[in-house]
Amino acid sequence: MASASGPVSALWTEINRCGQNGDFVRALKAVNKILHENKDDVTALRCKIVCLIQNGGFKEALNVMNTHTKSLTSDMIGFEKAYCEYRLNRVDHALKTIQGIPEQTDKIKELYGQVLYRLERYDECLAVYKDMIRNTQDDYEEERKTNLSAVLAAQSTWENTSAEDLGLPESSYELCYNAACCLIGQGQLTQAMQKLQKAEELCRKSLAEDSDVTEEDVEAELAIIHSQMAYVMQLQGRTEDALQLYNQVIKLKPTDVGLLAVTANNIITINKDQNVFDSKKKVKLTSAEGVEHKLAKKQLQAIEINKALLAMYTNQADQCNKMLASLQTQNPGHPRPVLIKVAQLCREKQHNKAIELLQRFSDQHPESASGIKLTMAQLYVTQGHVTKACDILKSIDEMKYKPGMLSALVTMYTHEEDIDSAIDVFTQAIQYYQSEQPGSAIHLSLVREAANYKLKHGRKKEATSDLEQLWKQNTNDVHTLAQLISAYSLVDQDKAKALSKHLPSPDTMSFNVDVDELENSHGATYIRKKAAKVVGESQPKEQGPGDVKKKKKKKKGKLPKNYDPKSTPDPERWLPMRERSYYRGKKKGKKKEQVGRGTQGATSGACAELDASKVASSPPTSPRPGSGTGTATSTALPPRQQKPAAAGATRKKAPQKKKGGKGGW
Repeated sequence: MASASGPVSALWTEINRCGQNGDFVRALKAVNKILHENKDDVTALRCKIVCLIQNGGFKEALNVMNTHTKSLTSDMIGFEKAYCEYRLNRVDHALKTIQGIPEQTDKIKELYGQVLYRLERYDECLAVYKDMIRNTQDDYEEERKTNLSAVLAAQSTWENTSAEDLGLPESSYELCYNAACCLIGQGQLTQAMQKLQKAEELCRKSLAEDSDVTEEDVEAELAIIHSQMAYVMQLQGRTEDALQLYNQVIKLKPTDVGLLAVTANNIITINKDQNVFDSKKKVKLTSAEGVEHKLAKKQLQAIEINKALLAMYTNQADQCNKMLASLQTQNPGHPRPVLIKVAQLCREKQHNKAIELLQRFSDQHPESASGIKLTMAQLYVTQGHVTKACDILKSIDEMKYKPGMLSALVTMYTHEEDIDSAIDVFTQAIQYYQSEQPGSAIHLSLVREAANYKLKHGRKKEATSDLEQLWKQNTNDVHTLAQLISAYSLVDQDKAKALSKHLPSPDTMSFNVDVDELENSHGATYIRKKAAKVVGESQPKEQGPGDVKKKKKKKKGKLPKNYDPKSTPDPERWLPMRERSYYRGKKKGKKKEQVGRGTQGATSGACAELDASKVASSPPTSPRPGSGTGTATSTALPPRQQKPAAAGATRKKAPQKKKGGKGGW
């Protein structure tokens, strides 16, 4: 026994020395030697678990704990077990382990906050960190504040809640970066970009103090800040700048798979249905191992949705449908997979199935029905069923009386020439605002628009009530009063006369109008010309009684050279030659042989042997006097064709004379 105690004490001494030096590999070897002598030594087992955790052997450490459950109780190794489960991404098991530990120490609370953050239970996580910062004083206060700011940023980004102002400092680039994320979630993009630029400066300053840090290390640390800057640029519409910055981050090949996945996904969203080859390469980065443990649920969902969209753009219908089915299983109430499925059906020209799918989803999930019904209305409009689209739009209760919806309904009903339905839309909206917001700006604007619409479509009798309501709100509105009198003039002239008394008299109305400027304006139909100023001798003299303008004599028209005043002129001389009664057509002169309609190389030379004009001895008849000359339309001759064309061919249509031609056919 004495001989055994010597080596064991030496082993413990070596374990103590290795622990202080951080050499946990040698310490683990010494612990194993001790456990070889006594496998149930609790101290040696705890030392082995610590050594395995320090060396990254979380599975081996967890196996040791599960094997020796009798000797290692939860109060002894509860923190180590929860930490191993957390590092192995068994977050739910880690939460149960922490909740089973009787004494909640500071390090267990730290781990508890991390577990709650991974489970996206941000309200509980925020309470944990607040309590720790309030009741703990040590060297890790800045780390806790950083984690607290990360929780606030997550709440602002993923839960769309306004971040609570806890007065956290921005002394480090991590705190400044988290503050920028909060601003992005609130939509304050300009301020967020300023915070990110400040975070970049702080990061460069903090890393410049370490001489061992290279420029590559600095760029790798700045990658997450640059990627977030690119995201802000993308939201601002500066897609070219964002794409350039995204690609710079991708070229660095950061070790954070979550950062790579988000950056690649954002590049895919910029590409859309263009540059598909690049998008296919970027999709591989979003499917790297361990991505699902680095990103929030909404981030993962967005990536999967973009994968389905890319499959649709690349005409991979089966793969797209599989992804959409998986997304619907994970989150049945999310409308985006259904909308992508509808888009896929529309690409396949199955519009009826798409509408049925939208109707079924809106019935099952009324909380998402508004966006779905808008899509249904759009599909009906593209198919030409405008009235059905109007019925769908009117069924959306939360948007029924919004100005944009009212404008769309009135426009669509007007397109269908259904003026009564358009007026009903105005009437219902006016009644709604009369009861909810009487006299408000939107109420009065709707009344005015309704009156103008009725006047435009000849419903002056119906417009009188609206105009009276407007005039009672403001009796000094002369324009409304004039419209009201005009409307009553065709309906009730006595009422129009009574109302005309309220018009201001011409004497009281002073219009500061410059008549000359009005006449010379661009909108004037007649512009008065100003007389040109005459200088010196060019000024007109006063006309005397003898000054009378002399009329210019008309020149007599020239007669033809061979004009005979005794002969009767041709009564058809004003008609074209072809339309005169005595026109018999023009005789054709000799022309070159033309190509016939036969096979290539065939000529009409054989027709010359049958042409009677070649044989007849009678002299050819001369053409009629005054016949025109022109140029015949030629066709392309095949090569090596030199025979003369047959004379005396008959034209069906006289050729036009070519401008600038010099005689001859």
